[in-house]
Amino acid sequence: MEYNSEEEFLRNYDSSCFEKLSVTSDVLIFSVADGVQENYRKLNEKHFAILLVKRYDYPFKDKWCLPGGFIRIDETTSSAAKRVLKDETNLEDIYLEQLYTFDEVNRDPRMRIISTSYMALVDKNKLHNKLSDNASWFNMNVIESDESINIVFDNGNESFSVVVGKTLREFTTDRYEYSVIKNDSLAFDHPIVIASGISRLKNKLEYTDIVFNMMPEYFTLGELQQVYEVILGKELLDPAFRRIIASKVEKTNKVKTGGGHRPSVLFKYKSNNKKKL
Repeated sequence: MEYNSEEEFLRNYDSSCFEKLSVTSDVLIFSVADGVQENYRKLNEKHFAILLVKRYDYPFKDKWCLPGGFIRIDETTSSAAKRVLKDETNLEDIYLEQLYTFDEVNRDPRMRIISTSYMALVDKNKLHNKLSDNASWFNMNVIESDESINIVFDNGNESFSVVVGKTLREFTTDRYEYSVIKNDSLAFDHPIVIASGISRLKNKLEYTDIVFNMMPEYFTLGELQQVYEVILGKELLDPAFRRIIASKVEKTNKVKTGGGHRPSVLFKYKSNNKKKL
């Protein structure tokens, strides 16, 4: 059929000839938090954590998952991500950046669903909103090899683990393809989404200042190094670490004392770097 104008084409356009799909937004909120201090002469042990919510409905009833939900017809993916984060966890006013789009054909048993995921690194001690009853912070112990990522989740009351396989897809960019090897407690393909987020976060430590989103205004270099190490999952040599952060921080005239520690000089994030967060 031929049309004389775009208006005529749109009046006669039949969208029913296309198969339908749905789109969701999922949100990864990472944090690094202090653990129990067992030795007052040492820095508090820090834990890498993620915010999860428990599903009340099928599919995957009573499983844990990332905060997420369907995108409404009048929403963008980013506005939907902020809405579902507020609805499911009661958190708001958090800067989110897009991670990836996950589009495996069978990723959801209900229908064909594509998910655009967002992520943030925050200081959970600065979050003033009370979490929803079905939301919980889980500490993560991440052990990564060339072939897999093993993640143990623990919120103090419940503990479980997942194993995600890795296959190098692009040699020039170190991009991996992930697959679920073991998973009994997370819904959907969220082990893969979380593994992807951890990988992206590690990479961002190298070329952005995202880590300072969850640091206090003043901190010691030892505290900052702990945060880098817990996210990267490895110890850093002091000289190498100092080179990494040399252009990112500035020394202050403040000193941290007490707690059995020797006085330590406090640093702060360089104000002229704020555009890089």
